Amino acid sequence: MMDLAPGAVAVIFTSVRRGDASTRLAADADAYGDMAEAMAKLAAEQPGFLGMESVRDPVSLRGITVSYWADDPSARSWKQVSEHLVAQRRGREEWYEEYSVVVAEVTRAYRHPAE
Repeated sequence: MMDLAPGAVAVIFTSVRRGDASTRLAADADAYGDMAEAMAKLAAEQPGFLGMESVRDPVSLRGITVSYWADDPSARSWKQVSEHLVAQRRGREEWYEEYSVVVAEVTRAYRHPAE
């Protein structure tokens, strides 16, 4: 986790992929992985981007990605980037059985071990 100042924003995206690990097509998994990688790179180029963390359980296909932004306008701007809009649409239509998004303002953040 990076240093986050009060007022930063965390966008918490949780999802469940469609299908199961044994029935998903390799091409679909590749397309999904390619899109996820492209979105991570594109997000990192956006004004106000602070960082991202992501994990997915290969058995349950549940995943969580948290992106961190300097402020709410930065997070809102990312949601409207044209390539991200395409990824969102494909997610709804092709990849996700369900998902949720929570946008939260940071009031404090700390870690262990402290640097």
